[in-house]
Amino acid sequence: MRLLRATAILMAMLWPGLVVATPPIDAFGQLPTLGDIALSPDGTRWAAIVGSATGSEVQVREITTGKLLLASPAKDLKLRALQWADNDRIVLTISQTTQLRSEDYLFVGRGEYYQLTMHDLATHSWRRLMNNIPLTGNFVSGTPVVRTVEGRPQLIAEGWSMPGSMFLSTVFRIDPATGRTTVVEKGNAETGDWLIGLDGEPVARSDYARENGEWRLMLRRGKNWSEVYREKALLDRPYLAGLGRTPGTIMVGTHKSGKYEVHEVNLADGTWSAPLGKGLGDGFLRDPASLQPIGVYNEGLGTVGYDFWNPDDQKLWRAIARSFKDEMVKLVDWSHDRNIVMLEVFGPKSGDAIYVVDRTSRTAGLLSPRYARLEGVGLGTVQTLTYKAADGTEIPAYLTLPPGRLHKNLPLIALPHGGPEASDSPGFDWWAQALASRGYAVLQPQFRGSSGFGAEHRDAGYGQWGRKMQTDVSDGVRHLAGLGTIDPKRVCIVGASYGGYAALAGVTVEQGVYRCASSIAGVSDLRRMLQREVSDSGGKKNPVVRYWQRFMGAENANDTKIDPFSPARLADKVTVPLQLIHGKDDLVVPMEQSNFMVSAMKNAGKPVEMVVLPSEDHWLSRPATRIAMLQALAAFLEKHNPPDPAAAVAPPPNPAAPAAP
Repeated sequence: MRLLRATAILMAMLWPGLVVATPPIDAFGQLPTLGDIALSPDGTRWAAIVGSATGSEVQVREITTGKLLLASPAKDLKLRALQWADNDRIVLTISQTTQLRSEDYLFVGRGEYYQLTMHDLATHSWRRLMNNIPLTGNFVSGTPVVRTVEGRPQLIAEGWSMPGSMFLSTVFRIDPATGRTTVVEKGNAETGDWLIGLDGEPVARSDYARENGEWRLMLRRGKNWSEVYREKALLDRPYLAGLGRTPGTIMVGTHKSGKYEVHEVNLADGTWSAPLGKGLGDGFLRDPASLQPIGVYNEGLGTVGYDFWNPDDQKLWRAIARSFKDEMVKLVDWSHDRNIVMLEVFGPKSGDAIYVVDRTSRTAGLLSPRYARLEGVGLGTVQTLTYKAADGTEIPAYLTLPPGRLHKNLPLIALPHGGPEASDSPGFDWWAQALASRGYAVLQPQFRGSSGFGAEHRDAGYGQWGRKMQTDVSDGVRHLAGLGTIDPKRVCIVGASYGGYAALAGVTVEQGVYRCASSIAGVSDLRRMLQREVSDSGGKKNPVVRYWQRFMGAENANDTKIDPFSPARLADKVTVPLQLIHGKDDLVVPMEQSNFMVSAMKNAGKPVEMVVLPSEDHWLSRPATRIAMLQALAAFLEKHNPPDPAAAVAPPPNPAAPAAP
């Protein structure tokens, strides 16, 4: 493997302030050169979804030599996840937006359907898994887990059985060697989740009554199931958190105390431990072979931390992190013996790249940049900050500053995230970096209601949709203007999904802050959104509708008090250029929401630009339409909020390259 840090790293990668040629916008919009990537269990091979400006393919290579073992184009399939079944077989989770045909399935409807396919490197063949199984739909609800059953690796997948007009959550076992699929267990009409034991058998499941909110924990007792816990949770329901720290236990999270706490439950007698307390982080680190927890990870504002319970593992991780000084290191994958470790590193020296560490030989090497076309390009400098909202609430945020510009009186793009119960992650953000490359400062506020900053910060967003959640964003603009970093007369707002709503609200619910707005797949009419959720989710008494009503502060789907926060009902207030972009196959926020806004703008006699992305879903999954979105957005922003030309900034002297761990 190559040395961890070559002394010939390009100057523009080391110092983003150095003036370099601005990369084309499609270099950011294409799918990552290395997307989802996984190590084989023995650590000798890697498999990845390899993207480009025109599509993606699955590649498999040897770790030590880089020898190509497989290169298979995805064609029209959307590749969602990749994993190894064993050392010779890779499994892909794929999806298509399609209409099920009535002659094939009892359920008929348009949706995003997920299926499994597998490649055998020994026979050089592909096989569609769970194929032609009667009354199942042949699709899955998520990625499978691998378990060893009678000495052979088996895939355990969750999908559905469809007797009559019902959907029953079902566990399937798939033999990678033969493709044979067996139904392991069927749930009932209320079953929502399963936990699979080390022997490949379900050990626990959760049932949830959608109308009355009764959640039940069921444990396996031989061939039967026994209820060991029940809780009423119209919102904030319990969840299965995974296998426990010791054999014979599982972890369950519950909000019964008023905050989420994790307990261990003994499978033999159903007894619960006391809450596991602090130090659980944002999620568990799990052994790659057994999937039992071995530590926790924490994502903070601009940081990622790992806390391994084994002192030797923790010592190793600290040594790895120290070798990448001033850069962010994320654990991507590792071999089953944990001797081969794959990392993602982001920072001023590495850009955004994948590295491999061999613990046995104590060597490390660069595998590849995640965006090969951005290698050697000066990326925007990412800073973290916290500012006070008008009511004193502290709002964390990311600020990406453009390369080659003096960081004073910059034009700004406010880029609120989707969700809204979500957050921007520390590390490389292709969208923020694309906008920064055009000369804009980019503010990503983690407004109240965002996840990842504690329950209090999240809960403060309930009932504040379009209210304080919205002014949290514009308060960030005012903060940066007060510092002199940005020019308050040159600010636009851009966002997708909930962020698209915030972009629309920024020029309707609010006025005078933004000189233009672009909404990608944004909600424009809150009441119509709730009414559609009632229709699509099975009535007004279900957790999906209750969830959105809590955020919006609505009593029901027909509550008119949320109309003053619906941009489509305020189109007459728009006084600045407005752009709408929407994927035609979006099933999360249907394109009708943008159409509502277009109609309202036309009825108000206001101009509006509408860009339709054909065959695109909510997640901008296809490179052609991702690039088309960025191109349309960049043209709109440069027309209505033109950036300044680049200004030369001299780089500092070249430091010595750091040593490998």
